Amino acid sequence: MPNSEPTSPSSKPFIFSWRRFMLHFSIVSTGILLGLLSWYISKPQSFRLYETQVGQHLAIDVTNDVAIALDSDSSISVTENKPLQIELLKGNVYCNISKDASDKPTVQVGNVFFEDVDASFSIRKHKNGGGTVSVATGQIGIHLASSVYLINALEQADFDGYKISNHQLISSQDIAPWHTAE
Repeated sequence: MPNSEPTSPSSKPFIFSWRRFMLHFSIVSTGILLGLLSWYISKPQSFRLYETQVGQHLAIDVTNDVAIALDSDSSISVTENKPLQIELLKGNVYCNISKDASDKPTVQVGNVFFEDVDASFSIRKHKNGGGTVSVATGQIGIHLASSVYLINALEQADFDGYKISNHQLISSQDIAPWHTAE
């Protein structure tokens, strides 16, 4: 009697099939094609980095309605997409945003956002992550984790990610002395 072993599905020999090969090849090719298309078609976030060295000042016209001046040893990044976003990375910045600006920028310092900006103001970023905002003209809204604060013309306030402190009236010479000295 011949030796018969029970056959199980796992012991079947592999049989090459062009149909199966073409099916898997088309699935993998479609996945690679879609991945490449999404890579080339997607619009990456592009930005410009502006930086000054010690003793150097820089004035930038971002748009016709948005002008920025950087103090010595300062840096910002500005997105080129709509809506316009400005992030203060270090140092001091003076922003002059026209009331007629069609694209109101958002200014960011750490996790604090300044929105509804149609003012002239300066922001100084402290090494501990907080900062000081001084408003020359207009009004700005400061969006913190806890709430939104409004700072009016000729007012100054210190901020961190959670609260506003030392909110006070100031003179126009205290806004950005390095900017008015030029």
